[in-house]
Amino acid sequence: MKSTINIVIPASQGKEIENVKKECSRSLSIAVERIAHVQIIKRSIDARSRIIKLNLTCDVYFDVADSFNFEQEKINRKYHVASHKATVHIVGAGPAGLFAALKLLEHGIKPIIFERGKNVQERRRDLAAINKEHLVNPNSNYCFGEGGAGTYSDGKLYTRSTKRGDVEEVLKTLVYHGADENILVEAHPHIGTNKLPKVIEQIRHSILQAGGEIHFNTKLVDLHKTDHKITSVITENLIDQQKTEHPISEIIFATGHSARDIYTLLQNKNIKLEAKPFALGVRVEHPQLLIDEIQYHCSNEKERNEKREYLPAAPYSWVQQINGRGVYSFCMCPGGIIAPCATSQNEIVTNGWSPSKRNNPYSNSGIVVSINEEDYKPFAEHKALAGMHFQAAVEHEAWIAGGKTQVAPAQRLIDFVQNKTTSELPVCSYLPGVVSSNIHEVLPKFVAKALQDAFIMQGKKMHGYMSSEAIIVATESRTSTPVRIPRHATLLHHVEMMNMFPCAEGAGYAGGIVSAAIDGERIANLLAEKII
Repeated sequence: MKSTINIVIPASQGKEIENVKKECSRSLSIAVERIAHVQIIKRSIDARSRIIKLNLTCDVYFDVADSFNFEQEKINRKYHVASHKATVHIVGAGPAGLFAALKLLEHGIKPIIFERGKNVQERRRDLAAINKEHLVNPNSNYCFGEGGAGTYSDGKLYTRSTKRGDVEEVLKTLVYHGADENILVEAHPHIGTNKLPKVIEQIRHSILQAGGEIHFNTKLVDLHKTDHKITSVITENLIDQQKTEHPISEIIFATGHSARDIYTLLQNKNIKLEAKPFALGVRVEHPQLLIDEIQYHCSNEKERNEKREYLPAAPYSWVQQINGRGVYSFCMCPGGIIAPCATSQNEIVTNGWSPSKRNNPYSNSGIVVSINEEDYKPFAEHKALAGMHFQAAVEHEAWIAGGKTQVAPAQRLIDFVQNKTTSELPVCSYLPGVVSSNIHEVLPKFVAKALQDAFIMQGKKMHGYMSSEAIIVATESRTSTPVRIPRHATLLHHVEMMNMFPCAEGAGYAGGIVSAAIDGERIANLLAEKII
């Protein structure tokens, strides 16, 4: 027999399966000897009290023969050699574009992907150039390239999507391509920047082996349209600058949240766009040991070290309302690094990432302020792109404050709250370097004031958070796109262009790897119904 049950067990006991079996036996009111096997299928940490607990969902097998096969069902995927004459073009090889391509191949439809950036291995050189030489390649960086922005900025897989079947589908596809099976179990799964590139490479191989095409260093630069359809697109090969026109039947725009040139192209072609709210702020970094002490309720170093024997580097999340405006943590990276994520030379953009073990000595998180259309009225001349130009102006101001390199303006958190300049900055993980600045003079005044008030309020809730060791770095500005490419609610094509399918983060319909992948699969399934 098998029963699926939920149990709660002290985290200190959770590593030993015998302890889990005993709790299952108590929950089921059966002798522990009757339990042949326990398979943990979901796991989350409850750290709200000093005694930290694990919430486990378990498949419990009991009263079965020793020879019973307890192995999990093997994950399989079948990508067919494209059998249909129809093709679908995809702009962007991030999670939305790649998962759309995989799903099209399951239906036997050939995907052709145009990706302005490089493959995951070649991207590494450009990331090194940003960190060491302060040189930003506008087409190959932390945001652009195979795998998209998530590949080298953490690989977090947590999503608020309520469509658990779709979420499981995406996670299993990642496992099929080499991700650790633990992502199927953890409540907040995470692959890690050190491991995700190999998974992306395997996805590429699946697409190519089944007859799909991926063209790297290939940038969309123009398009032609007539009768509410895109008839062709023009791409430029960034190696030899050759331009090619491609006739289009159906096209998916999965360009990511930083493709400002694409938004500008669409606006110039009179293709309808909309401004949308987004968020902007800073990265805040603490020593990870300090966050562990706060989150795991440790009264001394000995207790902290004991708890870290069986607990991961502690994360946190928080939200405050300041005069009706949301201020909240975003993309929190335990044991992580602050990364330079600019997509042009004259801007400072930060993000964070963690390796799979989350074992770096620092913890960082975006702390951002919600931005609405009223805030960027001074840029109204840009119409639907007003928020984008506001965003770019803030990033440019940070670049000036940092000395017009990729050195970022920074300040001790306590000094920011007290609105005074920091005389000596603490060590920071941001590799291009930081320079002391008053962030109140870098960010828009209403953003800085909202952050200041929110930090004060949060400091009263998380005692120790307002540490002199904490540093803030500007700017965290690419939380989501400030532009939406509107689409039909059920048919998913653009509201005016019948064969153009805006997709995922770059279109304003997703936020993260999993939700972007789900959106890509959704559009691919709809196109399969239309084509086949």
